[in-house]
Amino acid sequence: MRIFHLHRTEDISGNTGNGVVAEGVVLSNGKAVVSFYPSPQMQVSSVIIYDNIAEAEAVHAHGGRTKLMFD
Repeated sequence: MRIFHLHRTEDISGNTGNGVVAEGVVLSNGKAVVSFYPSPQMQVSSVIIYDNIAEAEAVHAHGGRTKLMFD
């Protein structure tokens, strides 16, 4: 398994804020799990499972405003 974090430099949606907004793991079968931290704006968190890390990046990179950083 590979652990990663999502670091957002600009929150274009206004929902998550900036900085480290989620943590995740790429499983041995290639699936990627992303767990968002509760934000001050939303007060809720979420967990999303993707078929692979490329899908997670495609959804959450926001045009380079969010970086996926492996630990």
